[in-house]
Amino acid sequence: MPNQKFLNALANVPQSTPPIWFMRQAGRYHSHYQNLKTKNSFEELCKSPTLAAETAMGPINSFDFDVAILFSDILFPLESLGMDLTYSPGPKFGKLLTEVNFKEVFKNNFDINSLSFQGEAIERTLEVLPKDKSFIGFVGGPFTLLVYSMGLNKSEKTLNLTDFQIEILKDFLFPVISENITMQLEAGAEIVMIFDSSAHFLQKTSFLKYLDMMHEQIFSKFEKRIGYYAREGIDYDSIISVNKLKQTSLAGLGIDSNESLSKYFKQSRDYFIQGNFDEKLMLLSNTSMKLELEKFIKSIENFSEKERAGWICGLGHGILKETPEENVQTFVRMIRESFK
Repeated sequence: MPNQKFLNALANVPQSTPPIWFMRQAGRYHSHYQNLKTKNSFEELCKSPTLAAETAMGPINSFDFDVAILFSDILFPLESLGMDLTYSPGPKFGKLLTEVNFKEVFKNNFDINSLSFQGEAIERTLEVLPKDKSFIGFVGGPFTLLVYSMGLNKSEKTLNLTDFQIEILKDFLFPVISENITMQLEAGAEIVMIFDSSAHFLQKTSFLKYLDMMHEQIFSKFEKRIGYYAREGIDYDSIISVNKLKQTSLAGLGIDSNESLSKYFKQSRDYFIQGNFDEKLMLLSNTSMKLELEKFIKSIENFSEKERAGWICGLGHGILKETPEENVQTFVRMIRESFK
C-alpha cells in the first residue's frame, strides 16, 4: 500500500504528521548520488532504468522520505523532438529554437517510445520501493521547456507570449507533455508533478493566457492527478482562481518560500499544498538551521489538523547542491517530532 500520510494529503484528510519529500531529493548534495556519479554520467543514471531506480532510492534509504520521485530530467522531451542535447555538466543544446529554424530543430515526429526509459525506471523503482512509500512522476512545464529551447532561461525581464511561441506550445509542447504524463501514470506514478520553474518570467496577461491553455490541454485531462510547482514571483492567486473558474481540479500546488503557508491553511480547498521551508536556510550550520526550522514550525503548529489537511511538507523549491546531509536528517526528524 502506498504511504498513508501521502494518500491522506492527496485526499485532504486531516492528520497530525505531514508526508515529506523534497524536489531534487536525489541529487548532488547526496553522497549516494555522488558515488553513483563516479562511475556513471548523468544521462546514464537517467536513461538506465536500473540505475535511475537506484538513484531514486538513495534518499528514501538515507532520510526516510515518505515519497520517492522519478529520477530523470525535464528536458528529455526536447531531445525527443530532435534537439541536440548534451550535459557538460549542465544542459546544452547544439542549436536553439527560433522562428526561422523551428522545423529544422524540431525535426522528429514525437514518439513516446523515445521516453520509454522513464516508464521502465518507474517500474524498476516500484519493484524495490518499500510498500509504505509512495511514488510520483514529474515533467517540465510546457512554457519552461519553451524557455530552455529558445535560450531564454537566463532572462532578467518579464516575457510576453508571441504568436510563434503560442504555436509551438499548442502544436508541440502541450501534446508531448500530455503523452509523457499519461505514460508515467500508466507506469505506476500516483501523481505527476509539473515543474514550471520559468513560468514566473511571464507578464500577467500572458500568464493568464498560458493558464487557460494549461487547463484546456493538461489539467482537465488528468483530474486530481497533477501537482503544479512554480518559483517565487508566480501569481498563486491566479492559479487558484482559474482552477475554480474552470472547474478542473489540480491535485495540488507547490508554494514557494516567499509565501506564507498560513494564508492557504485559512482557505477552503480540495487540493494539497506543498512546501515551503526556504531551501537556502538548509545551507546554514546545523545549529542555525534548527533555529530557523523551529520558527517555521511555530508558524504552522497553531493551526488545527483540519486546517492543515492536505499539507505535504517540503522546501520552497528544490534542495540546493551545497546542503549538508545532516540538515536533511534534522529536518525530517524535527518535523515528525513536532507534528505527531
